[in-house]
Amino acid sequence: MRLLLLSNAKTEGMAYLEYAIPHFQSFFAGKIERALFIPFANAAGDYLGFEAKAAVALAQAGIKLESITRFADPVQAVREAQAVIVGGGSTWKLLRDVRALGLLDAIRERVADGMPYAGWSAGANLACPTIMTTNDMPICDPKGFDALDFIPFQINPHYLHGNPPGFKGETREERIGEFGKLNPDTWVAGIREGTGFVIEDGAIRMVGELDCRVFKAGTEPCEVPARGDFSFLMSSQRPCA
Repeated sequence: MRLLLLSNAKTEGMAYLEYAIPHFQSFFAGKIERALFIPFANAAGDYLGFEAKAAVALAQAGIKLESITRFADPVQAVREAQAVIVGGGSTWKLLRDVRALGLLDAIRERVADGMPYAGWSAGANLACPTIMTTNDMPICDPKGFDALDFIPFQINPHYLHGNPPGFKGETREERIGEFGKLNPDTWVAGIREGTGFVIEDGAIRMVGELDCRVFKAGTEPCEVPARGDFSFLMSSQRPCA
């Protein structure tokens, strides 16, 4: 199984996905020329516009994108794809549409056979057991929270520690703590913008320079350095004293 799961696409002072181009280049390593793009997280439904925006960046990594919406049979498109790339946006709409089209099993089967999967934000959420640690509002009913279940832990993209001065709402850490109360056996990785995970054959490493904050019921939240050991996320170990 080969996964590239990124926190975000937009970075201050950089073009769309610009920061991630080296990660895509390293991950795909010139082994594919064309990837199937899944744009359903775009809540406005501008799928070809989304494809065009992402394609500009991915072309710099040597990858040509084709939106799944161009194909009459989306399941067959997944079966024939060299790779799948899933864009960010509304995780709820993404899961709803992927489920409705019967793509969950098709993607699972191909990834189990070695097809690379890459996604950012909502696309990273989709790779988790569920979408229960997404940040966005539930704008539609996805008919269940279960997702692709490629990894045994949850991701919280765009992780931001604390709150702006004067803001009294719940922090992200508090919200993740609520998830942990009801899901005590599951790790959550808060991945900051500009970072992500590469997972290959059960081995996991972080890309980007910022630390990752990890959470699990019964253990104190803690920071794991970007070049640290993240293997505990794939098991039940405790990373922090």
